[in-house]
Amino acid sequence: MGFAYVVGQVSVKDAEKWAEYQQRVPETFGPWGCEPVLRGKQIAALSGSCPHPAVVVLRFPGPEALKGWFESPAYQALIPLRDAAADVVLTAYEG
Repeated sequence: MGFAYVVGQVSVKDAEKWAEYQQRVPETFGPWGCEPVLRGKQIAALSGSCPHPAVVVLRFPGPEALKGWFESPAYQALIPLRDAAADVVLTAYEG
């Protein structure tokens, strides 16, 4: 079984709330073996268009860990803050 990834495309609406979310979300990673891979800003759309100017990529040991993290009470408690702070599209991938 390979890794599982979460890719988040982000458009920040409230910088202060987004900073709080970014500070708190890593606390939810530990039990699930999550490793942040990339947090960056779009410099160009090379093909097509992407409406979100920022991206985050998280790596998990497998799909079960990814699902466990996303459904965990610790992460679910942060979703209202996330939604107030930014428009976020989260997608999951196996790789």
